[in-house]
Amino acid sequence: MTTDWQQSIAQALSSTSDADSLLATASGAARSLGYDFFAYGIRMPLPLSRPQTLMINNYPQQWQQRYAEQSYLAVDPTVAHAMRSTVPVQWSENLFASARHLWEDAQGHGLHVGWAQAAVNGNGAVGMLTLARSGDEISGDELQAKGLRMQWLVHAVHENAARVLAPQLQQLPQLTERECDVLRWTADGKTSREIGDILGVSERTVNFHINNCMDKLGAVNKTACTIKAAMLRLI
Repeated sequence: MTTDWQQSIAQALSSTSDADSLLATASGAARSLGYDFFAYGIRMPLPLSRPQTLMINNYPQQWQQRYAEQSYLAVDPTVAHAMRSTVPVQWSENLFASARHLWEDAQGHGLHVGWAQAAVNGNGAVGMLTLARSGDEISGDELQAKGLRMQWLVHAVHENAARVLAPQLQQLPQLTERECDVLRWTADGKTSREIGDILGVSERTVNFHINNCMDKLGAVNKTACTIKAAMLRLI
C-alpha cells in the first residue's frame, strides 16, 4: 500500500528536472529516514570499454574531493556488489576488507554508518543509492521499521535519475519484433542463412533487417549491433 510519505516523495521526484533538484529532493527523503547523507550513482550500459558513471551526493565537500582524488570508485566494494546484486548491503569492516584505506578514510571524514542497494532499469543502466550518517549503527529494529521505505526510495530515485541524468536512455530506437528475432538468433551464433531457414525468409531479408538494426543503433557491424541491443535490453 502506498503511504503518504511515498506519495509525497514520488511527486517531488517526478517534478525534478536537473541534478540539483533531484539531489535536494532525495537528500530530504534520506533525512526523513534518519540519514544525514545521500549518494546516488548510475553507470551507463555502453560503451563496454569505458562505461560512464554519473554521481550526485550531499557528502562533505572534502570527502567528495578525496573520493575522486583517490579513485575510490574503482575499489569501492559497495560499487562492486551493486554491479552483481540488487540485495541491500550495510557498511562493515568485513565488507571493506579489500579496501581498508577507503574504510578508514571514510570513517575519518565522519561517514561511520551506511546502507546501499542497487537497481537496474529496463535499458540496462545500473544505479546504486547509499544512505549514510555519522551516528548510531543501523539496528535490526530500524531495518524492520524503515527497510521497505529505504528499498522503495532506491527504485524511485533510480527511475527519476535515469530520466534526469541520462535522458539519452529515454530516447532509444525501437526495434521491430522481426528485427529482435534476427538479433536474438544472431546472438545465439546463427548465420544469416541459418536464421533465414529458421524464420522462413531469405538470407537477403535477414541481412536487410540486420542492416536496419545497425543503422538504428549506430553500430559498425552485426556483432557490435547485437551486443549493443543486448546491453540496452532491447532483445
